[in-house]
Amino acid sequence: MSVQSVRQLALAPIFGAEVRRGRGISSQADVLVNSTADGIDLNVIWDEWAAVLDVWNEERTSIASLLSFYTTLRGEAVPQTLAQMKFEEASEFGVPVSGRAEAEVLRLGYTFKDYDLRLETTWKFLRDADSRQLDANLTQAIEADNRLLTGTVLNRLFDPTPGANEDATTVYGLYNGTDGIAPPPYMGVEFPETTSHYLVSGANTIDSGDLEEAMKTITSKGYGPVAGSQLIILCNEFEADVIATFRRGEESRDGGPIAKYDFVLSESAPAFLTDETIIGQQAPGTYKGLPVFGSYGHALVITSNLIPAGYVAVAATGGPNSEVNPVAIRQHTNAAYHGLRVIPGAEKYPLQNSYLQRSFGVGTRRRGAAAVIQVKATGDYEPPTFAV
Repeated sequence: MSVQSVRQLALAPIFGAEVRRGRGISSQADVLVNSTADGIDLNVIWDEWAAVLDVWNEERTSIASLLSFYTTLRGEAVPQTLAQMKFEEASEFGVPVSGRAEAEVLRLGYTFKDYDLRLETTWKFLRDADSRQLDANLTQAIEADNRLLTGTVLNRLFDPTPGANEDATTVYGLYNGTDGIAPPPYMGVEFPETTSHYLVSGANTIDSGDLEEAMKTITSKGYGPVAGSQLIILCNEFEADVIATFRRGEESRDGGPIAKYDFVLSESAPAFLTDETIIGQQAPGTYKGLPVFGSYGHALVITSNLIPAGYVAVAATGGPNSEVNPVAIRQHTNAAYHGLRVIPGAEKYPLQNSYLQRSFGVGTRRRGAAAVIQVKATGDYEPPTFAV
């Protein structure tokens, strides 16, 4: 929601317009500026800012929201394996051995940091500026908040390097095959400790085999459609253009694997002529507020330039802020510190010296719910760095 769209709201001022004068002779700094050049009361603008942030915190939809959910926990003990119970042949003269679920748990930690940004203006600027200039400041601040939150979540998803929180609890990425931790068994299938969800394509171009391997890497652990969640493929427009060429039964690159599925454009794609018939349901034009480019198999292809060229992520999502999503976003236990907050400055109008503040951290909660592909011919996986 834009700043202008909430200007219609009749909000009572939440901060006064008092001027605090110092002792002695008054100076230019003591001049009271109570409206912008286009006649909008500064308190009204301040109230609108607060309203916009309320909507932003409640309804924001982004790449990060499909990959994460909110928690106030510092960490969690997550069951990793369950001892398998076993029936025995019944005896006429005895009772069976009792069964008990015994679980190994892995302690997963979540980081936590405080971030802030100052928006400072002078009384002369406020006197000559119109409300659109002030609104532009808030718009840029919201963009910076989205970049910070999304970049932090993506850095955690794409980087296998573990970290630690303030309790010295390990903060993990996805399964990386080097920390001695194997994914828990699923449907009778056991996985070795070398199982990694960080994949290298083995060629300079993404192919259908890479996507199919990444999807199987996730679904074999019990995530995806079988668990009621949606598979999504996150990629840059360059990889998306290659994926759009995949056709079932044909090589997905010269000398490469044969594609098992057709890439099908979504309902929002530009009109095109074809003599082919789509069997099944076409992908929707949007998913949870994000534009959908098309589909490959059971996965929706979502393009974003936030994903660097040469990398593709496949993830199972239950939608924004779903607990089945792979990454946890940790917030403070005090609800007053949740989301993006706007705080007035100490002197005069809040608009002259205001602060935007967010407190959060991240950690991977479901290490098997996503897989990442680096597109390159040889070598080990190397994580990208996302700007925050």
